[in-house]
Amino acid sequence: MNTPAHRRSVITGIGVVAPNGTGAGAFWKQTQEGVSVLDLVSREGCENLPLKVAGEVRDFDPVAFIEERYLVQTDRFTHYAMAAADLALDDARLGRADYEDAPFKVGVVTAAGSGGGEFGQRELQRLWGQGSRFVGPYQSIAWFYAASTGQISIRGGFKGPCAVVASDEAGGLDALMHAARSIRGGTDAVVVGAAEAPLAPYSVVCQLGYDDLSLSDEPTRAYRPFTADACGFVPAEGGAMLVVEADTAARDRGARIRAELAGHAATFTGAARWEESRAGLARAIEGALREAGCAPEEIDVVFADALGVPSADRAEALAIADALGAHGRRVPVTAPKTGIGRAYCGAPVLDTSAAVLAMEHGLIPPTPNVFDVCHDLDVVTGRARAAELRTALVLSRGLMGSNSALVLRQPTDTSL
Repeated sequence: MNTPAHRRSVITGIGVVAPNGTGAGAFWKQTQEGVSVLDLVSREGCENLPLKVAGEVRDFDPVAFIEERYLVQTDRFTHYAMAAADLALDDARLGRADYEDAPFKVGVVTAAGSGGGEFGQRELQRLWGQGSRFVGPYQSIAWFYAASTGQISIRGGFKGPCAVVASDEAGGLDALMHAARSIRGGTDAVVVGAAEAPLAPYSVVCQLGYDDLSLSDEPTRAYRPFTADACGFVPAEGGAMLVVEADTAARDRGARIRAELAGHAATFTGAARWEESRAGLARAIEGALREAGCAPEEIDVVFADALGVPSADRAEALAIADALGAHGRRVPVTAPKTGIGRAYCGAPVLDTSAAVLAMEHGLIPPTPNVFDVCHDLDVVTGRARAAELRTALVLSRGLMGSNSALVLRQPTDTSL
């Protein structure tokens, strides 16, 4: 019996705005080919700052996706989220006709790291340079980390449970499980994910306080986790939004089920205590496996957090071994984010999107710019690896100490 408390949560739509492409198709093409788009930072006002390399979203026109009345009251991070939400809804074929009679059955959940830094900086400069009469009325909401949830729900007419998850970079995975809990509570669908826009001068200066930020000026060497050359992570813009539905609701409307959110767990081990993250991440993996009813040897691929800090990489490699046992040394591990950068809360949702696409295509994408792995892991490098993928494990950690693990399972029947 599939009672509300036992409803399975499934992914029916994927929307991506990433440095390597807009739309799931463009994103996957570049990801499976291992293309790296990391480059020197070109955002206005950032040219002379110590951060030299990042993953920028360069070919994105917000006007093509978003009405003017929403553009003027939102920051770039919300533009990415709204566009990705539209793409996910289109992919899921979930339109207003499906919920106009039951708007309270659809909710929105996003995660955010810093909110609208570019919008906030612009308005504060006006306040300082011209006076309060020159500050726009939307300053009070556009910078706020909850802006994307609010604007997506208003624009889409979604009146179901809405939330914002603030749990570090790992919040991207935690948001997915928040959505799953809403579905167990009776919601039919949740538009869920995260997008970030951390490449404005104010935002970059704030990030310079992170000891783990890579300040390398060589795009091909700036982000190399699991190697002796690891020197930190490279930040990125963009993210992904997913449509997560109750399996019964998806089946009733004939939707294509792309993957199941099978299990999740999270822990907290403290800011920059990377040695301690070993135990916390291992515990999260074990909890996710337990919730999914999944044995360690059933994991077919791991999408790693891959921070690019030697102590953090070592802790992650050991956590995988602790949680998966001998299988942890054999299971393929990948980190496609090394080709686009680490988009904070958006990063694990992009990894989740890549994992779903990998299972669909039977192909493990490579880890760009990474060679000569110095940990006891089977990291996929160079080119994609063909494999039968039924179950994927996605990992994420935050700079403030959050650890999260998600188990995705390929559906046994997609012909609905």
